[in-house]
Amino acid sequence: MLVLSRTVGEIISIGDHITLRILEVNNFQVKLGVEAPAGVNVHRAEVYEKIRNQQGPPLATHPVPVPNP
Repeated sequence: MLVLSRTVGEIISIGDHITLRILEVNNFQVKLGVEAPAGVNVHRAEVYEKIRNQQGPPLATHPVPVPNP
């Protein structure tokens, strides 16, 4: 896991097409803005888990290769 420190207004880039912008920090809450292509689904973890549970098991799994720096 990569751990980054950012302040309000700063951006984190994920690949060439996804950015996370730190919008606000209040006490223990951080607001993020996510910019991603229209074909990329972005969900909070608990929402994503509900979607996965409703869809049932995947038909096939294809592991995504992760480059090793």
